[in-house]
Amino acid sequence: MARLKKKNLRRKDGVWDPLADSAQDKHRAAVVPQTPQSAHPAYRLAYVDDDFLCREELRPVRLQLELLKVEMMLAEHGIKSTIVMFGGARIPAPGQDAWAARNETQRANLEAASVYYEEARKFARMCSEKSAELGFKEYVVVTGGGPGVMEAGNRGAADVGAPSIGLNIVLPHEQAPNPYVTPELSFNFHYFAIRKMHFLLRAKAVTVFPGGFGTLDELFETVTLMQTGRMALVPLILFGKEFWHKIIDFDALAAFGTIAPGDVELLEFVETAEEAWDIIVKFYEKLEPEQAVAEA
Repeated sequence: MARLKKKNLRRKDGVWDPLADSAQDKHRAAVVPQTPQSAHPAYRLAYVDDDFLCREELRPVRLQLELLKVEMMLAEHGIKSTIVMFGGARIPAPGQDAWAARNETQRANLEAASVYYEEARKFARMCSEKSAELGFKEYVVVTGGGPGVMEAGNRGAADVGAPSIGLNIVLPHEQAPNPYVTPELSFNFHYFAIRKMHFLLRAKAVTVFPGGFGTLDELFETVTLMQTGRMALVPLILFGKEFWHKIIDFDALAAFGTIAPGDVELLEFVETAEEAWDIIVKFYEKLEPEQAVAEA
C-alpha cells in the first residue's frame, strides 16, 4: 500500500492528522516545472498569492488574519495580561535632541517633556519586575513599538531582562520598531482597528503619557469603552495632570452635560511611575481572589 510521506502525523496540539499540510504543498507548488499554465497567477495556491490576498474582496479575511496572528502568538508565549503604555512618539530621551521640533517653542516643550520618557522607562521597569515574579505571563508591557514614550516603555522592560510587546503599524513615512521590542513579540499592522483591539484584549491597566492625535485617539477609545460598559473598568492612568487639563477640559464636558459627572472619575492623574504603580497594586488588592491574578 502506498503511504503518505509525512514525518509527523500529529499536529502540535496532539491531534492525529494524516493529510498533507499546507506548508508541504507550498514547497511542492514552488518547484513544479515552469509552463505557461503553472507560471500564470491563476495557478498560484490561494494562500500564498499576495496579489489575491490584497484584493478588495479579501478585506474581511485580512482583518481576521491580523486579529488571529497576534492572538495566536501571544497565546503561544503564555501571555495572559498586559500593561498598556500609550504616549507621544516625538518625546525625546533626556539629553537627546527633539528631532520632531519645527520651531524653538516646540523644541523647548518637547525637551522639557523628556521627563515623561524617564518616568515611562521607570514605570515599565516596575511592571516588568512584577512580571518576572509571575514568569513573564502577567503584567507584560505593551507599546505601539515606535519611538518616544513607546521606546521608553520597551526600554524599561529590557533594562530588567523582561520581554515586551510592540504593536507597530504601517505609516506613509518610514518606520521601524524601536530596538528594545522583543523580536518575537514585534508585530506590524495594516488595520488601526485590529491594532486597537490587541492593545486592550489583555489590558490590566492602561497608562497614557502626553502625546498627539494618535495618543488622544487611543485615550478616548479606551475611556469610551469603559464609559459604555463595553470594557471592564481597569486603571486608566494619565501622566502629567497639567498637560492633560491644559489640552482637555474634562470638567467642562461634565458641566455641559455631554458626559456624566462620574465619568471624569474614570481617569486618574499622576506625575511619577511610583504613583501609577501604587494605583495598580491597590486596585487589584481590592478584587476578589478569583478575579485577581494569583501572586507568586
